[in-house]
Amino acid sequence: MKPKIMYIENKSEGHNGLAWIGLVEFSKSGQTVYFDNKALKKFKTTGISGNHYDIETGEEYWVSGVKKNGEDRHKYGGGKVMLDKKSVEEYLKFINAENVDEKKFILIEFSKTDKSRFDEIENAEMGI
Repeated sequence: MKPKIMYIENKSEGHNGLAWIGLVEFSKSGQTVYFDNKALKKFKTTGISGNHYDIETGEEYWVSGVKKNGEDRHKYGGGKVMLDKKSVEEYLKFINAENVDEKKFILIEFSKTDKSRFDEIENAEMGI
């Protein structure tokens, strides 16, 4: 799968967890999302409040496409969303906006993800 702009929220603090928007990469199967030096694997069954989990920490995350209206945070959630600088132009085009709303976003740079470091963890889960 080719990289895609996604919304990702850490659900360990309910609706107020850290949140990001930016380009993510996917595993060949599409079951694992890689971003900011993290690997988030899709739950086989529904999690408590997330649909993916961090394969290193076990923390739950919500991963979804971004909304065209720019309102990605849950209506009861709060906090600024971290927007990857490399994704700004494409994100603004998608939501049909001219500028980044500094009341809602903090611009950051995602760390490069070395997907090979997660291979051992994922293969151990599969018993390989």
